[in-house]
Amino acid sequence: MLSLIVRRLLTAIPTLFAVILLSFLLMRLAPGSPFDSERALDPATRAALERSYGLDQSLPTQFGHYLWQVLRGDFGPSMVYRDFTVTALVAKGLPVSLTLGGCALVLATTLGIAAGVGGVRYAGRWPDHVISVIATLLTALPSFVSAPLLVLLLGLTLGWLPVSGWGDVPHLILPVIALALPVAGAITKLTRAGLSGVMAGDNIRAARARGLSPMRVIIRHALRPALVPVASYLGPAAAGLLTGAVVIETVFGIPGLGRYFVQGALNRDYPLVLAVVILFAALIILFNLLADLVYGWLDPRVRS
Repeated sequence: MLSLIVRRLLTAIPTLFAVILLSFLLMRLAPGSPFDSERALDPATRAALERSYGLDQSLPTQFGHYLWQVLRGDFGPSMVYRDFTVTALVAKGLPVSLTLGGCALVLATTLGIAAGVGGVRYAGRWPDHVISVIATLLTALPSFVSAPLLVLLLGLTLGWLPVSGWGDVPHLILPVIALALPVAGAITKLTRAGLSGVMAGDNIRAARARGLSPMRVIIRHALRPALVPVASYLGPAAAGLLTGAVVIETVFGIPGLGRYFVQGALNRDYPLVLAVVILFAALIILFNLLADLVYGWLDPRVRS
């Protein structure tokens, strides 16, 4: 297990470096400038602004300086939010996105696994068919469709929940549900498919022969190895949820990392966009490593 962690970390370093390099080059080579939105900038003012942010230097020099800053934990100044550094903006928005994504991840995992188990428990009967149809609809329904529908129904029509803002628990309910629904649908289908394969094994037939109840057989003997595909899916899915969903944060007016990323991309705020991309890539690498470690716990046969 230790060798696996070491190999993954050694692979993660060049992967993260490649992400930083490609993102840096794409941002710099894209048409336009961070100062194009400013009104009537004369050449001297533009040159002074570019010099203050180091944009007058060659690309290799700029990348070297930026990489050294990142290694020191400094993402540089924001070109849009002039009173804040990028590190301060990330520190401000990331806890909000982590709270939103963490709650959505817990809800999606709980609902998805429970629904998948229910589908196998009633395999071939009407509850299984209903669960399969609902899971397919949830997977196909994107968040930018489900979020306005939830706002219209539960917020504006019934008036049960607030439709925007951030603060107490009621403000969490609608965005968490909207963010969790597609992931819950995917987990339901993966759990259902994994259990269907495991339930045909000899160990399951032996457990049934001992007179164990169907639910006891599923929970004690079939569920852990059946969740290996779910763990694989949850690696990148968790990184996406925990770094915040741009659409959800925009629809519900949540001051998370996603909104900063959108504003940074629209205004060509190079340091802010790069910081979010680096953070997202690092989380994907981390959660994929955790998924590999979970494999061995779910199914000991995978450890070798």
